[in-house]
Amino acid sequence: MEDINSEDFERLVVEELDLLPDEMVDGLDNVVFVVEDRPEDGSLDLLGLYDGVALTERGTYGFGELPDRIILYREPLLSVSEDLDELRDQIHVTLVHEIAHFYGIDDDQLHRLGWD
Repeated sequence: MEDINSEDFERLVVEELDLLPDEMVDGLDNVVFVVEDRPEDGSLDLLGLYDGVALTERGTYGFGELPDRIILYREPLLSVSEDLDELRDQIHVTLVHEIAHFYGIDDDQLHRLGWD
């Protein structure tokens, strides 16, 4: 797929976030969504990342904590998408996947639910 600049890509991410069910996003407390070109290692293997403490493990997590981050990587997502529709689908699935990690759902559970 041809390159989409960061601004247009971020717009797609916001559009896909807006399409997610309210019950999925209403519980996202102290979470920011970030778009980066690539993971730190420069690879194209990782589409997204949840960087934080899962809701199920928070314990003493409280006021004043830095926000958790859900990162979507623009270049890897573009590399696995043949067209704009597929890119939207990949963004959607990646958002659901990383939000699931926020809620404490691991990769095995996601696989069983068909979200891999």
